[in-house]
Amino acid sequence: MIKKTFFFGNPTYLSLKDKQLVIKKLDDLDINGKPKIVTRPIEDIGVIVLENKQITITLGAIDALIQNNCAIITCDSKCMPNGLMLPLESNNIQSERFREQINASIPLKKQLWQQTIRQKILNQAAILEKYTDTTAKCMRVWANDVKSGDSDNLEGRAAAYYWKNLFKIKDFTRQQEGIPPNNLLNYGYAILRAIIARALVSSGLLPTLGIHHHNKYNAYCLADDIMEPYRPYVDEVVINIIKEGFDINNLSLEIKSRLLTIPVLDVVINDKRSPLMIAATQTTASLYKCFSGELRKINYPEM
Repeated sequence: MIKKTFFFGNPTYLSLKDKQLVIKKLDDLDINGKPKIVTRPIEDIGVIVLENKQITITLGAIDALIQNNCAIITCDSKCMPNGLMLPLESNNIQSERFREQINASIPLKKQLWQQTIRQKILNQAAILEKYTDTTAKCMRVWANDVKSGDSDNLEGRAAAYYWKNLFKIKDFTRQQEGIPPNNLLNYGYAILRAIIARALVSSGLLPTLGIHHHNKYNAYCLADDIMEPYRPYVDEVVINIIKEGFDINNLSLEIKSRLLTIPVLDVVINDKRSPLMIAATQTTASLYKCFSGELRKINYPEM
């Protein structure tokens, strides 16, 4: 079943009743002057984004959402995602899977990182060829030349070429605090990160323990690793937003609505079409099988 993403940008009271999320819209009144109320099945929800500071959510609702493996995202005063809540337990053989992940050898991690970067570069090349007149032949060569652990940092070389040619915007560079559309990319990547972290937890893996990223201040190193080949799907959404003439200087509700379609984007994985959120669970399931020795390759979507 395809899980849905819910965004709350207005004052709202969220509670639980009969396995339903009860949504009381505090600024949307009915003819009697009372807040309108709608309900949604908890089991249908995969991601919730809480943006408004006047949102209240009960512990019962949080508990039900977490038990359903829902990713709950909170936003800061600039309306950018800044927090993520996930289940502590989402797999019945979690401790065994933790052991497999922790005991993974360095050579295995380097091989998995090689596969990850190779697919990321190939997906970036596909985006360049689809949306620009720039040749991506060099990127396909770099993808083929990625060594174990990406010791030559071809990821960095490909990224420099990719960002230089993707957006025809004066002075654009890919930076967290850079000029638009960096703001759109940041928002989209935050949503993507939550989706990947959710999938990792559902596969019984520790999102903290990466195969490449290592930062004691980062609780989602593995999510940051595994999301790399998925980033071009976010880039494609941003490209289309720009092409349609939206004002990218501000993250309007319309733009956020487009970025919140990321979980249900159509991707191709294992030669089959699938929503991105479901593809992410296939990727993380294959990652565990690599840790356990059942597989030698991570399943990533191909553009």
